[in-house]
Amino acid sequence: MARETESRERAGGPSVGFRSRWLTDERLRFMAQMGVKDVFVDAVSPGYEADAYPDDVETEGARHLELSPASVPSVERLRELDELFADHGLRFAGVHSLHYGMYGDVMFDREGRDEQVAAVKTLLRNLGAAGIDTLGYQWNPRGVVPMRTATDAEVRGGAHATAWDEADLDGVETPAGELDRAYTEAECWEYYEGFLEAVLPVAEEAGVRMALHPTDPPGYEELGGVPRLFRNAEAFDRALAAVPSDAHGLKLCLGCFSELGADIPAVIRRFGDDIVFVHFRDVVGTVPAFTETFLDEGNFDPFAAMEALLEVGFDGPVLLDHVPHVEGDTEWRHRSRAYSAGYLRCLIDGRRQS
Repeated sequence: MARETESRERAGGPSVGFRSRWLTDERLRFMAQMGVKDVFVDAVSPGYEADAYPDDVETEGARHLELSPASVPSVERLRELDELFADHGLRFAGVHSLHYGMYGDVMFDREGRDEQVAAVKTLLRNLGAAGIDTLGYQWNPRGVVPMRTATDAEVRGGAHATAWDEADLDGVETPAGELDRAYTEAECWEYYEGFLEAVLPVAEEAGVRMALHPTDPPGYEELGGVPRLFRNAEAFDRALAAVPSDAHGLKLCLGCFSELGADIPAVIRRFGDDIVFVHFRDVVGTVPAFTETFLDEGNFDPFAAMEALLEVGFDGPVLLDHVPHVEGDTEWRHRSRAYSAGYLRCLIDGRRQS
């Protein structure tokens, strides 16, 4: 039975969201018990194995999506997951991120570009037909440097988190690069804007909003000789202005802007209506060295950040994204996610009622 339209509507104000690659009834029950409303699927792209935050659920009965130019989930598959979530009182909020296998050739205008653009268009149409309204994406070059230089940095009480330290890059084994020549930033902007021109009309027609994530770590004009376009707020401004569309907005990662030492409430107010969903996470330190940490121990004031989201009228999902690994945790970090989900719910309710 298809979900009733009104059940997809939010009650008003931000809602707590989770992301997951593997979906089991046990995990979905856990989400519902934690007060989660919105679920984003981390799609699996065949051949793309790098993942700093692995799931430990690969058991019989687990469900996931595969994304590649040759494998885009059907409308029926998306509706099946939508109904599965609805059965647990959850909302299928969208695909969290396009994997590199869906846009890597587009980034550098290589052979395979047209197939990847066509696949993204098909995905947008299928999402729209299934009533799923959000497609998150990044535009980060892969195979150049790792997203983090450490995955076991100690934070409060001996919990483990990821960290970035530019000084450690020489000692980190990096994947083999796939580029056959150097690319200028101007070229990369040209290829990106061409992508937007191709896919945003389809997104508009489908009723799906695309949400751009910043590069992580941010701030670098290039790493490993490859330009990194979405490194600051000015780059976000350019992305939104390049092909103006109501179907284009931001996956606003507060953690990335915290890594830059930015005034987080000011960033939120700057982008306002362009925010599609939020990564509500934080770090200690800033580029060139920072460590991810608990929400109450980072650089910015989480209460002020939530207040700014309510002030601009944001009523979408706020996601934990990354969380530390605490004592007795699973690889997916159930215990840490439970703590952080409760923290987010208190922020939302407390700021809404103040």
